[in-house]
Amino acid sequence: MPDGAADPPMQRLFYHFLSLTARFIGDWFFVLLSRCVAAGYFILFPGRVRIGMDFYRAVFPHRGRFYHRYCTWRQFQNFTSLFLDRFLLQTGREIAYTFAGREHLLAALQNGRGGIILMSHMGNWEIAAHLLRRSIPDLPLMLLMGQRARDEIERLQKKDLAASGIRIIAVDQTAGSPFSLVEALSFLRSGGFVSLAGDTTWQADERTVTVDFLGHTARLPETAHTLALVSGAPLFFFFAAKRDHGDYHFSVSAPMHVNAASRSDRRSAIQRSAQAYADQMQAHLKSAPFEWYHFDRFLEDPHKDVAAN
Repeated sequence: MPDGAADPPMQRLFYHFLSLTARFIGDWFFVLLSRCVAAGYFILFPGRVRIGMDFYRAVFPHRGRFYHRYCTWRQFQNFTSLFLDRFLLQTGREIAYTFAGREHLLAALQNGRGGIILMSHMGNWEIAAHLLRRSIPDLPLMLLMGQRARDEIERLQKKDLAASGIRIIAVDQTAGSPFSLVEALSFLRSGGFVSLAGDTTWQADERTVTVDFLGHTARLPETAHTLALVSGAPLFFFFAAKRDHGDYHFSVSAPMHVNAASRSDRRSAIQRSAQAYADQMQAHLKSAPFEWYHFDRFLEDPHKDVAAN
């Protein structure tokens, strides 16, 4: 369900009802009912639909309004696969996946350098974290996550991830800092891997960096890039995409280092790193446009930008 679409008790009851019923009736019921719920959100939350249409207008600038609405419909429907895949993992079913670039993480692990794994809201980051842990069981992984005080589904996500051996640091929206950077730095310097989303700002006063995305302006959090600069740890861009036949494809970039020749060059070094991430995210978006699960507004002044183009 898109963020903020339901109250916590309803979220919990809905998910438990789906899981319990699917155990007796079958996965098809889980899929059917969750898709019906997604259709309801599409109808009842026009503001979310407008955000989606604005975004897909940037992805497909030469297509018409009805196509952009169709893209948003596909986005809502595809989002239900996150709940099904979590259910499959909880019931012990295997989820097939391929993993390109796994050798980059293994090399960093063997060298004891650690690293920063920059994820995104493209594809299912939760399933990606679980399967990453299974693919490299010895990987010491810390996941930095924002925390909504009333989000029950998010609480279930954190519980499941922690049970798999992933260390979770959750920070409330009202906290003074977006993440516990001191603890993250210590974990990195011990050879651990810190993972966080690179496409979402969590707090109103969070430091951001401006990038070009689809010919528009977007603001990305600078936390991961600053961590890489301060710690000297390599930065890896991680992307997940679900294929039509149900398996996942994960890709990890070669390590990237954020270096600044002087203090005055730090800001531009962070900007270059953030733009490199945005460029790779844009390339992955082109190959899987309906797995964009960023339901908040991402592009700045989309109507103004589209008109200017």
